[in-house]
Amino acid sequence: MSSSTHVSGEPQTAGPAATTVAYRLEVAVLPVADAARARDFYLGLGWRLDADIDPGGGYHAVQLTPPGSTASIILGTGVTTAQPGQNGGLLLAVDDIEVARAQLVSQGVPVSEIFHDAGGSLGGGFVADPAAHAAGPDPERRSYASYATFEDPDGNRWLLQELTDRLPGRV
Repeated sequence: MSSSTHVSGEPQTAGPAATTVAYRLEVAVLPVADAARARDFYLGLGWRLDADIDPGGGYHAVQLTPPGSTASIILGTGVTTAQPGQNGGLLLAVDDIEVARAQLVSQGVPVSEIFHDAGGSLGGGFVADPAAHAAGPDPERRSYASYATFEDPDGNRWLLQELTDRLPGRV
């Protein structure tokens, strides 16, 4: 079995039809059972309320943006056919994993302990098997290598990743 990691600042292309159009992640949609409850949870985290559209009839859409982010989430009822809690891993990049975790805990959010990849790679937060996680932040405090997780009231999972120095080309 072989694996590779692309870390250069040069864009990877898929072939002769590669494009130069900028694709920016703008919004991720989260399935929730109760839009008002989910809205209040994220507002309690200090997220900005961008829109709250509730015309009735089983449709209620809420758009929120995390502090410092250019991307938002839309959650609600009638906005997706996915079942509540089916989002298994949105990532929030943070400057300091310990400070971010402590802030969430102070806001009453159950957050996992901080962990890193037991094998020493930068991908530990993306390994589903908890046996591959080692306790505490990355011993070298490398960027991209320390994680914690939490869930919203519907079970949508968030991964916190400490990011202190971006890889080349990722500014």
